[in-house]
Amino acid sequence: MTLWDMTVDVLVVGSGGAGMVAALVAHDRGARTLLIEKAPVFGGTTAMSGGALWIPNHPLMSAHNLNDSPEQALTYLHSLPGAGDGDMLRTYVTYAPRMVTYLLRGTYYRARVLTQYPDYYPEQPGGLPGGRSLEPEPYPLRALGADATRLHPPHPQEMVLGRVMLTAEEAHRAVTQRWHGLFTVATHLLRYIMQPKGPHGRDPRLTLGNALVARLYRSLRDRRVPLWLETRLEDIIVQGRKVEGAVVRHPDGVLRIQVRQGLILTAGGFARNRAWRQRFHRAPSDPDWSAVAMTDTGEVLHMAEAHGAALGLMEHLWWNPVTLLPGSEYAWLLVIEKGLPGAILVDRFGQRFVNESAPYLDVGQAMYTPDREGRPRIPAFLIMDARARNEYPLGPLAPGKLQPWWAVPEALRGTWLVRANTLGELARALGIDPAGLKATVERFNAYARTGHDPDFGRGRSAYDRYYADPNVKPNPALAELKQPPFYAVRVYPGDIGTQGGLLTTPWAQVRHRDDGILEGLYAAGNIAASPLGSIYPGAGGTLGPALTWAYLAALHATRASTSLTYNTKHQPAARGQSS
Repeated sequence: MTLWDMTVDVLVVGSGGAGMVAALVAHDRGARTLLIEKAPVFGGTTAMSGGALWIPNHPLMSAHNLNDSPEQALTYLHSLPGAGDGDMLRTYVTYAPRMVTYLLRGTYYRARVLTQYPDYYPEQPGGLPGGRSLEPEPYPLRALGADATRLHPPHPQEMVLGRVMLTAEEAHRAVTQRWHGLFTVATHLLRYIMQPKGPHGRDPRLTLGNALVARLYRSLRDRRVPLWLETRLEDIIVQGRKVEGAVVRHPDGVLRIQVRQGLILTAGGFARNRAWRQRFHRAPSDPDWSAVAMTDTGEVLHMAEAHGAALGLMEHLWWNPVTLLPGSEYAWLLVIEKGLPGAILVDRFGQRFVNESAPYLDVGQAMYTPDREGRPRIPAFLIMDARARNEYPLGPLAPGKLQPWWAVPEALRGTWLVRANTLGELARALGIDPAGLKATVERFNAYARTGHDPDFGRGRSAYDRYYADPNVKPNPALAELKQPPFYAVRVYPGDIGTQGGLLTTPWAQVRHRDDGILEGLYAAGNIAASPLGSIYPGAGGTLGPALTWAYLAALHATRASTSLTYNTKHQPAARGQSS
């Protein structure tokens, strides 16, 4: 007979957005709930993210005169190569809006609709030019009180001058609207200077993933749902194929916890696990290229696998081109910079190989396509001219007109950011074929003058134009590289997490590798194989499914229902969730 130190109905492992939603729903369903987190801070990679949720047909659309439907969303999802199982997709378009409705009605979560932010493939059947992505409203840090020190810091690139936080809309304005954008940044710099600061000088106004996590945490705290920090899952106690409990290591010792209804795993993926990356990913693959939390090491995923859990999509990541700053703990995402007019991405032969303005998942994957000698294009090189450098930010640097070369930190000059008076000199400094780069730039400049890129179609999609410069004509995503000096940074196929993990049912139940399920075990977020398949439909395409299946896991664990009902008659042929 097993002796237990304590008993709960639902145990949730991992305090990112998915874990918090699971704990909220379980508590509101009357379950005795415990949330544990191995780090000394809460929020995980969610706190470092943009905090957006991609939610088709969400309840805020009508207020903005936006039209969507489950059928239209399904058509869009099924049009994307790599889309997952039909039942999983139908589950998402049905329950994602219900999840958001629950948050809006019962928690501190508030959101603004990104009406101009397109789906990542808006021209595909069922795609929309904007409105499906939600970003959290800013939230005051002071609302967390003493717990403000326990909130995971944002990614460094989410703060202007390392301090000031902007919303996604404000950041977009800062890049694409020049003087209006500068006014936006200046306004928030002044606000930061004038307002009382948070711990360690933190911005008192939280945005993006920090705002999402803070709002969910405040909702948990008001409900008195316990969150144990510095508490890690040591083992899952399984009898047959049924979860009976868990062993956790708490600062006060090891505890055996009986779990009566459900163990919900939301502990993230394995982006920081070098051995697992080498085991599953194409080479080269480096945890230093990731932008996720340092705690994303995959031991909970490995633990579930040891108990028979099935895995899927393990070779896939949420790819994102990154650059590596000297002395920085985290890779720097190039979501915006990669496609700004006057910049191109080339390989060591000086050749372009992708539409630089395409969704970051596609650009990251393209770096693994073979160059003319059959090798991955790693590193690649982001090349720009003086006009582009003067007008747009690059990594941690403000536009050159605000931060000229002499004001670039010495640690970055010549090592991270390379400058030369000619393209030939720049190529030789980076080990690029000078003749190849010169020919590529001449070809690209001709395209920029006509506004048409016949090689890769850059600027054709509404998504390409979202982070472009409307002042550039005739194509806002294309500008010539002709004004010296020229600049370059090295680019790597980084990520914002792993896409593979535990295979789950539409109720987020973990599947057993020999068919069936592990009863009482659930997974959501990056610890689970992406329920939508290997696709990335739009901004918030990671967090939207993560929170939705956390919601479903808690509903099922607390026996709110045992059958799914769909609000669509669209029933496409099923596809496999696993790769």
